Amino acid sequence: MIVLGLSSGTSVDGIDVAVADLRLEAGEVLLAPVAYREVPYPGRLRDDILAALPPAPTTLDAVCRLDARIGQAFADAAEAAIGDLCPRRTADLVVAHGQTVYHWVEDGQARGTLQLGQPAWIAEATGLPVVSDPRARDIAAGGQGAPLTSTLDVLWLSGRDAPAAALNVGGIANLTVVAPGRPPVAFDTGPGNALLDAAVRRATAGREAMDVDGHRARRGRVHPGLLGRLRADPYYARPAPKSTGKELFHSGYLDSALDGTDVSEDDLCATLVALTAETVAEACRAHGVTEVIASGGGLRNPVLAEALRAALAPATVDTSAAFDIDPDAKEACLFALLGFLTWHGIPATIPSCTGARHSTLAGRITPNMDRRPLPRRLRVVGRS
Repeated sequence: MIVLGLSSGTSVDGIDVAVADLRLEAGEVLLAPVAYREVPYPGRLRDDILAALPPAPTTLDAVCRLDARIGQAFADAAEAAIGDLCPRRTADLVVAHGQTVYHWVEDGQARGTLQLGQPAWIAEATGLPVVSDPRARDIAAGGQGAPLTSTLDVLWLSGRDAPAAALNVGGIANLTVVAPGRPPVAFDTGPGNALLDAAVRRATAGREAMDVDGHRARRGRVHPGLLGRLRADPYYARPAPKSTGKELFHSGYLDSALDGTDVSEDDLCATLVALTAETVAEACRAHGVTEVIASGGGLRNPVLAEALRAALAPATVDTSAAFDIDPDAKEACLFALLGFLTWHGIPATIPSCTGARHSTLAGRITPNMDRRPLPRRLRVVGRS
């Protein structure tokens, strides 16, 4: 099948579109990456999404409008990709993760999750079946609903002789560890770019969304007191499986951490880079990881990439590009894979990674158009 995977991460950078050629063959999944692009959200949609995220208040009116507008943006991205990126200008399936706006975790247990981007718009625009809402079923089965990248990672990294980890650094950083003789484990390690992006928006009154090329962090110096305060958050000590998001690591969290602390904007960025690198490295050391394969938008920040390599030593660090998956495209490829498995009725989540009671199908299907006419009438008949 030619499958389009569509996603937008916690950094709300835009819509990632990956085209993959997927097949099942002799107990293996064969995934051939075909093409990838990143599509910016149109107009003010990104700003409106960010304005609705915690800790900001929102309304059902705003949620309804965002659900439709994100769905329309995903539909436009899918329709354009079919014409521009797909072999023979056609595809068999679209898989749309949507945009996470809330991940409800209470006392360490995920209770619910909300991804906006109504799939009906995608089905209507493309005429293709759409798999969406991939996280909710895992949560209903007692899991965290995250990190779902563990499915791709476990299949991909199996067979190695020593513990290996797949690391994705987006707004939140997540890790999957595959080790011989042990069940795989996966969890969110903590903030990736989330607090760093919040710091830059705070410093620039919203004019800038990120520390482009790490310039601020490179000029700054780590503030040991602030780093120690941030490292003391109870989240890091919780056992896996665990998940988090901007519901915890948001601008208000940063404001609270800075209360009474005199730190320059550049030093704050340097400290937040150190926080991400150290919490990722600590998680890897706890599982004896000797090899790390990294992906995600955080790698575009060279200061963060350098800090990760230094903190993870002596473990080797490569990007997923060394293994034929574009680091920016990996999550969209993941959702293409999950939707492909769901379409074939194959439960795909990994219980030891998400904490669910059992493996589940990842998502629900919006069927493609059926041209059969509506029956002429309804006749109610008595039971015999």
